[in-house]
Amino acid sequence: MDIFSDNECVKRLETKRSGIFKLQLGLDSQQIDILLQRVIDAQARFKDSPLAHVATQLEKEVIVSSVFGTNTIEGGELSEQETEAALELTPEQIQTIQQQRALNIKTAYDYIREQADKANWQPNFEDVMAIHKRVYFKLSNSGEQNQPGVLRDNPDGIITKVGDSDHGGIYKPPQLGTDIRHLLNELLQWNQQLVTKGVPALIRAPLIHFYFELIHPFWDGNGRVGRVLEAGILYADGFRYAPFAQARYYLQNIDHYFALFNHCRKAADKKQDSPNTAFIMFFLNGMLDTINALHDRVNRMIHMVLYEARVKLFHDQKKINDRQYAIVNEIVAKGSPTKLKILRQAAWYKAMYSKLTDKTRSRDIRQLFDIGLLVEDKQGNVLPAFMTKVD
Repeated sequence: MDIFSDNECVKRLETKRSGIFKLQLGLDSQQIDILLQRVIDAQARFKDSPLAHVATQLEKEVIVSSVFGTNTIEGGELSEQETEAALELTPEQIQTIQQQRALNIKTAYDYIREQADKANWQPNFEDVMAIHKRVYFKLSNSGEQNQPGVLRDNPDGIITKVGDSDHGGIYKPPQLGTDIRHLLNELLQWNQQLVTKGVPALIRAPLIHFYFELIHPFWDGNGRVGRVLEAGILYADGFRYAPFAQARYYLQNIDHYFALFNHCRKAADKKQDSPNTAFIMFFLNGMLDTINALHDRVNRMIHMVLYEARVKLFHDQKKINDRQYAIVNEIVAKGSPTKLKILRQAAWYKAMYSKLTDKTRSRDIRQLFDIGLLVEDKQGNVLPAFMTKVD
């Protein structure tokens, strides 16, 4: 049976004020199948890489990048470096709303990973409320409509609209609180139904994300909550890093990301065949790029670990002196190629050779090139040897 065309996976929901809301796979298997398999294969290769050696560092990098990505999509103002610094703060050290926003997203990620580690977990209504409470913690005042963990229920005269003309138009989601609660519960039950039907997490996760945003259950924070839900479904299926790193892909393709919600919604309204295909293809391409990038990053990190061990061994065996050891470590810490001339102008470098001759200084650098710890590229940049050996 082709699960993508299974009519039993279609759910037509009646609402009091918003008409019929339809949940469907809406996918063209001929377009999806090959890309889906490529993502599955990429994930298998990634899991076979030596992740254990660099897991802690990789996880930290992914969380920082993900929080920065999903926060920036929704108007966050912190740079990636500022985001990293904010995530190191304790709750008592938070001084700005922007820092609080970043820390809230990390807290939501921590929650969803804890839940998704449970056997046979799939998101339920309480999870959605808990995620929103964490995303919106300390971001609202008592008089504001948007409160942590409280569904939207539009009073008379206040209409919620989503989108803009630059991204495919403006959409009016359900307005009545009872409709929103009904649709959200039905969406989460539909996910469980898809699990029973054998629909892969790589299909279910973006579909839940897509329909969650169309329901738009909260006054604010819907994008952040939707991306956390998507990540949780994937995490429960064994994807440990890519679900969170995917947020950076959405940020890098933000206009297409926003436009696809309207594109697919309109295709469904026109009763076109396979209306959700474009969004799922976009998601799968993002996962493929994200997993491959993570694999490359692991390779670089492993090369660096082996390189640092080699440098330490050379130092312990007195094949390089303390000055040479310091030079190599500074270049590694910099993380990017640097001109030899600029290196020699650094204050720490000048201080190290202040009482030594130019001959000694030149000999130290030459030896590092001769034994293969440093290399020089065609542009005259000096870099650690491991940077030239990444697969």
